[in-house]
Amino acid sequence: MTKKHFLLSVALLFLFSLFLVACGSTDDASGDGEESEGETPEFMSMLTGGTSGTYYPLGGAMAKIISDETGIQTDAVSSNASADNVIALQEEEAEIAFVQTDVVANAIDGVNAFEDNSVDNVLALGSLYPETIQIVTTDKSGIEAVEDLKGKTVSVGAPGSGTYINAEQILDIYDMTMDDIDAENLDFDESTGGIQDGNIDAAFITAGTPTGAVEGLSATEDVSIVPIEKEKAEALVEKYPYYAEDTVPSGTYGIQEDVDTVAVLAMLAVTDNLSEDAVYDITKAIYENTDKISHDKGEIITLESALDGIGIDLHPGAKKYFDEEGIEAK
Repeated sequence: MTKKHFLLSVALLFLFSLFLVACGSTDDASGDGEESEGETPEFMSMLTGGTSGTYYPLGGAMAKIISDETGIQTDAVSSNASADNVIALQEEEAEIAFVQTDVVANAIDGVNAFEDNSVDNVLALGSLYPETIQIVTTDKSGIEAVEDLKGKTVSVGAPGSGTYINAEQILDIYDMTMDDIDAENLDFDESTGGIQDGNIDAAFITAGTPTGAVEGLSATEDVSIVPIEKEKAEALVEKYPYYAEDTVPSGTYGIQEDVDTVAVLAMLAVTDNLSEDAVYDITKAIYENTDKISHDKGEIITLESALDGIGIDLHPGAKKYFDEEGIEAK
């Protein structure tokens, strides 16, 4: 072989190798057979709520299931709940969080508390259970109706909580505003502690029933739940479709009769930088292991209701799982 032929052969081999690399790069870019875009973390923070509410103990049980079933070490972290959790997801301070359906819808739409800070990187994983709006007081307070809250000292939830928004909207249905009450921004423990000490007359508490802080109050006080009449509940649902009529059953906290009220839904939200594979595995782990949830709410978390009340986009990983299971929004 002449030197000229040798150099030509080397050049052709070089060009052929470049062609193979290019073909390999094209195959990788197509995503066929490759891991989905996004992150599959080794560790994950799950934001919950205050330690006396429902989110925190339920989150602890779910975090264990996710850790055991997916291999992603997940830690439940206490927080100020819904609104703060959405902001933390937006700022990528956590990967998954408990939120109220109404709060996260407001965040995506940029309304109410999110007028100056709309959120665009948070997606739904699935809904969990109804969160009952409980207006908690005592028999001795003399408060029997929402109108009786006028001029009273009322806790309307921790700053940044969905409870505050619920309180504001319910007062509005009764032609009232925060100016009609002496509003205090307290968490659940502080609210029930204030009622017990006589510093607070009533408190709005949005949580699954029974709520630990209210159960604690019922151990020393005769608890009363202020009703929201049916016509007011209907007006609230018409104005804000993410509400639903609900009832606090007799026997809860020692009350003697069912009390009519309203509820929103608790749900899980995730950041959009989690991979489709990771969220698919997390969703599957939760909804196929509800029998392992060591909390009363585990009994009412079902695959069939997993899309109820969700008004924002699903993460592709969650959608893939629900599609496979034939679950559609109602």
